[in-house]
This record gives sequence, C-alpha cells and structure tokens, in this order.
Amino acid sequence: MNFELSPRSIARMRNTHFSRAKARSAAVVLAAFVSLLLSAAGARAASWKGLEPFVSRRADVERVLGAPVSDRMAQEGTLRFNVAGGSVTVFFVTPKFVTTKRLSPRLEGTILQIVLSHDNATDTPESMSLVKNSSFKRTAKGEVEVYMDEKEGVSYTFVGSRLKTTRYVYSEQQLARIQRGK
Repeated sequence: MNFELSPRSIARMRNTHFSRAKARSAAVVLAAFVSLLLSAAGARAASWKGLEPFVSRRADVERVLGAPVSDRMAQEGTLRFNVAGGSVTVFFVTPKFVTTKRLSPRLEGTILQIVLSHDNATDTPESMSLVKNSSFKRTAKGEVEVYMDEKEGVSYTFVGSRLKTTRYVYSEQQLARIQRGK
C-alpha cells in the first residue's frame, strides 16, 4: 500500500483529531459542571425564614425571630420563640454533637434543627399535596403520620390528620459532606 501524505490530508487529520479532543474536553467540563450543580443542590438543608441548619447562628435566629421566650442554651442548647399560630424551638449544635458526629468545632453554635409547633393548623397531608409526592416517605402509627423528605431535611407530623409539627433539619447528604470536611 502506498499512502501519500499531502499537506491537505495532514491538515484534515489534525482538524479531525483536534475537533474530537475539543468535543471530549467540552463534554468532560459539562459533566463536571452538572455534577457540581447536582451535588451542591443535594447537600443543602431545608431552610425556614432564611435560617439553615449548620449555617445560621443564634444572632441570625434572634434577628429573624426577636428575643426568645425561653433561653435554655446552657442546659439544652435550645431557644424557644412564640410565633403566629404556635411556637418555634431552635436546637443548636452542641460540643457533644460535634464530638459524636466527628464534626469541625467551628459548627458548634450553628442551628441543628428548627421545630415549628402548630397550635391550631388546619393543614392535612392532602391539602399540602404530600400524599402523592414521591419525595416524601410516609410512616404512621395510630393516628400519627409523619411525612419526611430526607433529601431536603424537612418533615411534617400530623395527629388526627392535622398538622402538629414541621421540622427543618440537615439532610443526610449535607451531614456526610460536612463530616468529610467539605
């Protein structure tokens, strides 16, 4: 076989290889970008009024909710506030939690969980569209039903089909990411 390499055929080969390499590089960059977006979106916790577990601190909570009606920070790591329709208890990351979960000490004093207690809510699982929402896992015992979205870190507890509590916590992905130091 006799192959003749002309300047034109060499240029075509270079352009073909260059175009394929360029396309591969673009695909890798795009895949990395999409992966980053998905991991960042999945690693955040549910927030309430801009307050977020492992991010917000006491000063942020008091700026949003005012002065607490009960301050049990020293004993339990909690603050309680009265709000329209009920109360809110904010749990903070304690030194014991930091040690147990092997977290960075800088997380001590950030919000761990926000629990809204609803006094007279008329919301039901149906009115909140939770029954058919595949993001929420349902558990029930007697007349108590809990709908939990572990990915987002939010759960709703109903007693007699009426909303009693809403909890905003860290997501499992967020905790795993924080434990890895990211």
